Amino acid sequence: MQANKDSQRAQESLRGSALCKKLGYVFKQPQLLQRALTHRSYAPEHNERLEFLGDSILGCVIAKHLYSNYPQLSEGELSRLRSNLVREETLATLAQQLDMGSHLRLGEGELKSGGFRRPSILADALEALFGAVLLDSGFAAAEQTVLNLYVPYLEMVDMQALGKDAKTLLQEYLQGKRIPLPTYSVIAMQGEAHAQSFQVECVIPSLKISARGTGTSRRNAEQQAAQAAYQQLPATT
Repeated sequence: MQANKDSQRAQESLRGSALCKKLGYVFKQPQLLQRALTHRSYAPEHNERLEFLGDSILGCVIAKHLYSNYPQLSEGELSRLRSNLVREETLATLAQQLDMGSHLRLGEGELKSGGFRRPSILADALEALFGAVLLDSGFAAAEQTVLNLYVPYLEMVDMQALGKDAKTLLQEYLQGKRIPLPTYSVIAMQGEAHAQSFQVECVIPSLKISARGTGTSRRNAEQQAAQAAYQQLPATT
């Protein structure tokens, strides 16, 4: 039994080291990292309080970065961009880049239901990670950790489109081309009521585009389908 526990700790340490390398930060107190990766389904000492802390840090860091680096943007544009950057979808995307799903400590039920892929769980864990860095080394370290993830992301995205969701972008494109708007249909639902997964299809017949998206709600699935459809649009000139 002790050998199994020692082996598990060794594996967690290795995975933690791999995550820290991607994150660009090494914890002085590894227990904070473990807490950040622990879902409430796994143990009484979980990451929700760290998530609360990390959410506040994230909002502050992103607001400061946008204010300092995009002086041409109005207050309304800054607010829209900040909201987009700190929302669940963006956090989940960044968490996937870190492969956080393979590092999470989840209860048996969450493991079976695919909790390591659920955007809400990934987003919460990433915020908890930011909170853990703050407690481990202070605000400057937490700020740098956030920027290590977000600056490369901002360099790859269209800033004009960033403040708009995928359905809005798709709709604006089609309206500009006088093309009928897409239809969205739920084609599959899986899981129990408290952990459902929706699969939605977005169809644009005139462009012969059909794309699918999956999410924990119909709205999220529609956004994912719209994003997939948007990526199939003909290149604009």
